[in-house]
Amino acid sequence: MDKGTKADYELVAESETENLSFQADRVLNWLVMMDVETVYGITRLEHGLQSATRAESDGADEETIVCTLLHDIGDILAPANHSQVAAALLRPYVSERNAWIIEHHGLFQGYYYFHHIEKDRHARDRYCDHPHYQACVDFCEYWDQRSFDPKYCSKPLAYFEPMVRRLFARSPAEFV
Repeated sequence: MDKGTKADYELVAESETENLSFQADRVLNWLVMMDVETVYGITRLEHGLQSATRAESDGADEETIVCTLLHDIGDILAPANHSQVAAALLRPYVSERNAWIIEHHGLFQGYYYFHHIEKDRHARDRYCDHPHYQACVDFCEYWDQRSFDPKYCSKPLAYFEPMVRRLFARSPAEFV
């Protein structure tokens, strides 16, 4: 790369800008890939739709609604650290607060089940002094852990698509 010229890197930057213009399409396709049966009685897509519908019903802002819809999208690529992958995807487009919540929601969600699998359900408490601790607790309590209900009437993906497109139409933060 040290042999590249200004013209070379202007071409690379142009290509990257074009590539970023398709980010919403990729994300929406990944969501569709999550529409497969799971042991939860609903699909991973339906879980995201339920979570986002609940967030909207509770008056969350659009950025938070989209983050809630996408909070488990990391399952497509990295089930072992899905929270961190989802946060990495969203971080250039969202507030530090929302990125932190998405990055840590997997650990915080453990409060509801870790004790059943020989883990510490209070592991999240190591972040109790963090400014976004309570917001992450609330995210899990009100939107994530409640959204495995096969009878819940969530809004369809088409309803959220314009929100996803607006989020990824933002200029991503540089070098995040």
